[in-house]
Amino acid sequence: MRRASLLASGPVRLALCLSPLLLVAGWAVTNRSMAYEGAARLAASNPWWLLAAAGFTCLTWVSAAFTRQGAVPDRLSPGLLLASQVAAGAANHALPGGLGAHAVTLRFLRTQGVAPARATASIGLYSVAKSVSKTLVLLAFLAASPAWRRLGELVPDGRPLLTALVVAAVAVAVAGVLMITVRPLRRPLADLVRTALADVRIVHSRPCRVLALWGGAAAMPLVQGGALVCVGSALGLGLPWEHVVLAYLAAGTAVGAVPSPGGLAVDAALVWTLIAFGAAPAVATATVIGYRVMSDWLPLLPGALVLSALFRAKAL
Repeated sequence: MRRASLLASGPVRLALCLSPLLLVAGWAVTNRSMAYEGAARLAASNPWWLLAAAGFTCLTWVSAAFTRQGAVPDRLSPGLLLASQVAAGAANHALPGGLGAHAVTLRFLRTQGVAPARATASIGLYSVAKSVSKTLVLLAFLAASPAWRRLGELVPDGRPLLTALVVAAVAVAVAGVLMITVRPLRRPLADLVRTALADVRIVHSRPCRVLALWGGAAAMPLVQGGALVCVGSALGLGLPWEHVVLAYLAAGTAVGAVPSPGGLAVDAALVWTLIAFGAAPAVATATVIGYRVMSDWLPLLPGALVLSALFRAKAL
C-alpha cells in the first residue's frame, strides 16, 4: 500500500514541478511576436543592469523568508526556509492569487513541526503584513513624488471601488453566517481565529519577529521595484527610478487582487502606467517583458529544481 502511494505521488510531484515551466512555454507560444521582441531587446541590453536585476530578484526570496519567519512564533531552519521560498516562487505560477506559494509554505511549516492552526494563521498574517506594507510604501512614494498627478487618467471612477467593497462585505457576511450556522465549521474556524489572535500577540511581543515581519514585508515591493528599475535602465527606459518604482507600486496595487498565475494581470496596467509617466510604448512593453523574464521566468528552473529537491528530502 505504501509503495503504491509513493508511486502514485511521483507523477503528481513531477507535474507540480513542471507546471510553471509549461505555463510559461504556453504563453510564449501564443504570444510569439511579443516574446521575440522582448527577447531581442534583452539580448541587446546592458548586461550589468540585468545582472543587478537578477540580484534584486534573489533579494525577493530573502525578503519573503524574513516575512514568513516573522509571521510564526516558532523558530524555523533559515536555510530550509529560504529554499522553501525559492520553491514557492516557482509553484506560484501554477496557481493564481499566490495560492501556490502559500501551499508550499504551509506544507513546509507542517514538516517543521508547526501546528496546523498556527501554520494557517501565519499565512493570513503574512498576507495582511504584505498588503499593508505595500500600501504604506505606495503612500510614502505618493507623498514624496509629484508624479502621482500623471496617474489621474488611470484611476478608475468610484463604481469599481464600490463594487469591490460590496463584494468584500458580502464575503465577510457569508463567512460569518457559515461560521454561526454550520456546526462542523464553527469549531475549526473559531480555533483558527483564536490561534491567529494569540499568535499576533506573541509575534508582536518579540522585537526580532516584528522586525522580520514588517521589515521583510516593506522590503519586498522595494526590491521588486528595484528589479524593474534595473531592467528599465538596461533597455533605456528613460524614466527616473522613483517614477518607475511608483509605477510598479501603483499598477500592482490597482490590479494585484486579480487572480492570475505569475501576476500576469499586472503587466498591462504596468505598461500603461509607464507610458503615462512618459516612456515610449515599445520600450515600456519591452521593459515589462524583460522584468517578467528576470523576476519570474528565469527563476522557474532553479525554483522547480529546489522544489523537487525539497520533496525528495521530505522537507515538503
